[in-house]
Amino acid sequence: MKQFKLVLPLVWFTALLFIAAGCIKTAAPEFSGEQALQYAIEVMSFGPRLPGSTASRKTADYIKSELTEYGWSVDFQDFNHKGVELRNIVAHRNDSPPDVIIGAHYDTRAISDQETAPGKQSLPVPGANDGASGTAILLELGRAFRNERTNIWLVFFDGEDQGHLNDWDWSVGAQYFADHLELKPSAVVVVDMIGDNDLNVYKEKQSDPELTAEIWSIAQSSGYGAQIIDTEKYAMIDDHLPFIKLGIPACLMIDFEYPYWHTQADTLEKISAGSLQKIGRTLTSWLTDHY
Repeated sequence: MKQFKLVLPLVWFTALLFIAAGCIKTAAPEFSGEQALQYAIEVMSFGPRLPGSTASRKTADYIKSELTEYGWSVDFQDFNHKGVELRNIVAHRNDSPPDVIIGAHYDTRAISDQETAPGKQSLPVPGANDGASGTAILLELGRAFRNERTNIWLVFFDGEDQGHLNDWDWSVGAQYFADHLELKPSAVVVVDMIGDNDLNVYKEKQSDPELTAEIWSIAQSSGYGAQIIDTEKYAMIDDHLPFIKLGIPACLMIDFEYPYWHTQADTLEKISAGSLQKIGRTLTSWLTDHY
């Protein structure tokens, strides 16, 4: 009988430890906006990233090199579209199907069709915010989650930004990737133009409402409500739509109030580490809480 009295409290104590462990929220890995900005600077150093160009290939090689260093397996998904060789980049930690995909496009538009300065409309967009910022977010997520067990894929899409040029559609790379996706993840989040110094990310009207609510709720509780705004405003054609059409919950995070969109002024001084950090920390918290 004395032995029973000694064992019983130990069982209770062990059970309490398990209960307490289940109630403790796992800390999200640290996301650095400063490091993300450095990635954007490096990507911009290659020049405009037109599909099929040398700058595009150098960018793809750089992305693969960085993520391989952090322990990711990186595959190139090469395909031809209207005579141009395109390359999606897929980073994963194991051979299991992904629970969630985080995506961004890395290409830049071939012309600055929103440019008002004479003679500059025909020049390619530099793409600091429109392309490099999303790419930088994914690269920093790769560094942040290098030692985590979260089963995510980081997918860098080519050919997003050439719509209505040479008879191209928008989101060519994302559409190709979605068309060849054998197993469906539970969610896809696409980030695009999210480095603006004056960040204003509204809920996008075609995104999955439940998934959007999860992410925006974390932003509000993190103190980012002034930048990641709990209001619907725009309906966008972007890389989330091919997944929406497949019935996969997908969400777009985009700042479409960026005044330098598709102009020659989309340059590095227009984006900030602070804005990248707000987006990145929101995503790391969401991934940690839900996956």
